[in-house]
Amino acid sequence: MKLLQPTLISLAASLLVAGAAPALAQTKADFDAMREEIRQLREELNAMKKSAAAAKPTDASGWGERIEQLELKSKDAVVLGDIGGGFRLPGSETSVKLYGYAEVHAIHDIKAWSGSDNFTDLTFQGSTGPKGRTKLTAETSRFGFETSTPTSVGSFNTKVEADFYSYGADGNRNRLRLRHAYGEYAGFLVGQTWSTFMDLDDLPETVDFNGPIGAPFSRRAMIRYSYGDAKAGYKFTVALEDPQDQFYGISANERLPQIVVRYDQGFDWGAINLRGLAHEKRSDAQTKRGYGFGVGGSYKLTDKDLFMAQYTRVDGDADQLYGSNGYAFDGAGAITFDKNQGLVVGYAKTFTDQLRGTVAFGMNKGKVDLTVIDATNPGNRRLQQFHVNLIYSPIKNVELGGELVLGERKTFAGDTAKMQRVDLMGRYSF
Repeated sequence: MKLLQPTLISLAASLLVAGAAPALAQTKADFDAMREEIRQLREELNAMKKSAAAAKPTDASGWGERIEQLELKSKDAVVLGDIGGGFRLPGSETSVKLYGYAEVHAIHDIKAWSGSDNFTDLTFQGSTGPKGRTKLTAETSRFGFETSTPTSVGSFNTKVEADFYSYGADGNRNRLRLRHAYGEYAGFLVGQTWSTFMDLDDLPETVDFNGPIGAPFSRRAMIRYSYGDAKAGYKFTVALEDPQDQFYGISANERLPQIVVRYDQGFDWGAINLRGLAHEKRSDAQTKRGYGFGVGGSYKLTDKDLFMAQYTRVDGDADQLYGSNGYAFDGAGAITFDKNQGLVVGYAKTFTDQLRGTVAFGMNKGKVDLTVIDATNPGNRRLQQFHVNLIYSPIKNVELGGELVLGERKTFAGDTAKMQRVDLMGRYSF
């Protein structure tokens, strides 16, 4: 037994190290290695029990029970997942990440406000009405989760996200709203997310929730396939998307999905993209096809200075070009499209790790006066909007932002309306 004691002490030390392993393990391979070590330790312990049976007929050490407890804990341990900031579900290879933020805005309109939204909505900006309006809201707060599960041909990913910025029957937007809900596997995406026609990469950051006028801005249910080469820096995407115009919702009986094709190419100095769109609108009397085209890109002036721009042309879809007049039905059901052009340019500057800022300009220009067909159409000839902001992060996960927004609306009837507002924001992310 004296010769056995050093061996027992060494075995105990090994068990203590093994007991700490679940807290540090990060992959399935780590767990498999730990279980193999436990198996070998059990075999050594059984052999020692047999050799020491004459001098010590019973095992009073309790090491066998400790090994069993270690095996149970290894099955239930929560470890770091494959998603940054996520964790792996116990007994599973699926990684989960919970995220979101609590956000509040304090908005003050120096001029009259549009009346249709708490945030900027230059499409319906009025020239008359009370001035000096102040509004505080937290309805843009959001939450969501992502998952990732490894498979033989790559990971299977899902995402579900919601906020509290949805119109209700009484016009109150403080209601739960689904933003994203989709799954991704082997290049396919099925579910609801940003339209493939949107150029999110070249959309300047704004404190205002709606952002600059003149860019595609739409979430739709879709089936999307993407193929690319990360080393070569390119990606080709094609998508079949929900055809209904989410903004006006006048035409809701389309036969064909909205078709979007896209090409993205990255470079050391920035990136460019080309986008094409085909959509359909229907009345009881007519079916009409419309088309759209977009190009966007960014250029890195320095590591802390980025210039971005995008141009879009869309016929007859208000949802795929923010600020567009869209289309109109006459009394006989004939469909008329406006031919809208949108331009957005922005410059983003990172001053320090805690301070950044953006200057952005957006414009939408209409060609056809649809008010002669439908008096409820906005009838905008030109919309222009300017944003300048600073966002400061005093501590990790906390951001404070301030923004000045100026805008001008001109209609085909010759009316002009001005927007002037200040938006202050506080956000805590998790």
